[in-house]
Amino acid sequence: MRGVVMHAPGDVRVEQREDPRIVAPTDAVIRLSATCVCGSDLWPYRGIDAVGGPSPMGHEYAGIVEEVGSEVTSVRPGQFVVGSFFASDNTCEICRAGYQTSCIRRELMGPLGAQAERLRVPLADGTLVATPEVPGDDLIPSFLAASDVLGTGWFGAVAAQAGPGKTVAVVGDGAVGLLAVLAARQLGAERIIAMSRHEPRQKLALEFGATDIVTERGDDGVARIKELTGGLGAHSVVEAVGTQESMLQAIRATRPGGHVGYVGVAHGVRLDGTELFFSHVHLHGGPAPVRRYLPELIDLIWNRRIDPGKVFDLRLPLDQAADAYKAMDERRAVKALLRV
Repeated sequence: MRGVVMHAPGDVRVEQREDPRIVAPTDAVIRLSATCVCGSDLWPYRGIDAVGGPSPMGHEYAGIVEEVGSEVTSVRPGQFVVGSFFASDNTCEICRAGYQTSCIRRELMGPLGAQAERLRVPLADGTLVATPEVPGDDLIPSFLAASDVLGTGWFGAVAAQAGPGKTVAVVGDGAVGLLAVLAARQLGAERIIAMSRHEPRQKLALEFGATDIVTERGDDGVARIKELTGGLGAHSVVEAVGTQESMLQAIRATRPGGHVGYVGVAHGVRLDGTELFFSHVHLHGGPAPVRRYLPELIDLIWNRRIDPGKVFDLRLPLDQAADAYKAMDERRAVKALLRV
């Protein structure tokens, strides 16, 4: 099969890879309907994370089940399914508490390489959720978004305790940040402030439910949010970048007693204990337990109550994966979908 392989920073190729097969009786093999490039894929692409030789890429996926292991009972060949970027059994004590990305049997999907024609999914019963029927092509981008960026933005909003009567600020205007805006709206937030300097992303944020746009960053961005909230700061702030600046901006833009939901993959983030102590800000986040939200998100998409697939503003064939990475790296695209 064809699959994307990163050989070195900036060196992405589509190559022939071995077809996946059932390895354990709890596995499933799916034929991908579409896949995509994640913002976190840009860390190794830019040389910030190490590339340890040729590495299959991709951890976001949705498609048709082709084969299942002998112990798989919840999905069957022919069904359209969505899964998370971590495989989980969904039965251990940690999973039952809603943190499937910390499952005691978890397996990261990235090394299996979802930017490909087919994918082996471990722990299929706990990882995959089927749609009511095979969807039309128009819904596939939204179901693909549910496998990571929608679920991650949703978790960020939940961790920030977005809800009725709340003012929510979102730091980061990538796909996760934009879908955190959508999530905050669905959770009933009264006011949603999107922080963005890019007009196309601002427009999409407004479509997803933002009420205000703040273009400033850093201390200036904090000051602007304070100005918009009577000097207090937002009740809830979603941090969707993962840098020192974005984390400090999120914490400082939150009012005392407020909540920060951080879902940006942290790189070089260091927090001052004294500042945090006196901020009276709650921090919660980490790798989003997407599996927790998949049944609800699939229902919202299937019934066309949300359209998260709008974040895919570039759609290319799998063979043009290198162009997709380059466009996202240069911020010419919010998120690139790869047609398989």
